Amino acid sequence: MILSTIRMIIPRNNRAEALKILSVIAEQCRDKNLGCIRCHIYEDLEEPNALIIQEAWRTDKDLDVHIRSDEYRKLLLLLEMSSRQPEIQFDTISNSTGIETIERARLHGR
Repeated sequence: MILSTIRMIIPRNNRAEALKILSVIAEQCRDKNLGCIRCHIYEDLEEPNALIIQEAWRTDKDLDVHIRSDEYRKLLLLLEMSSRQPEIQFDTISNSTGIETIERARLHGR
């Protein structure tokens, strides 16, 4: 799985437009791309003008197809609105767990 995280600082006067664009991108990502596991938009509570879009992809190929898409081109244009250099990160995840990790740690800590 590949986790894509992009954090951008959008000036207040462009925020509504940016959120609209991000919402469309996220909706299209989830609806049109079979390789998209999830796509979410977040606001940073500590920095009110920061917006984050996070996507999870099944394979590198799925991500590559997305990066070449019209939706991603819109995202790249949106990054130009950022008042600071956007933070862009791609993480490859080979293993993922859930509540069992918490349960294991809590049981073995006794």
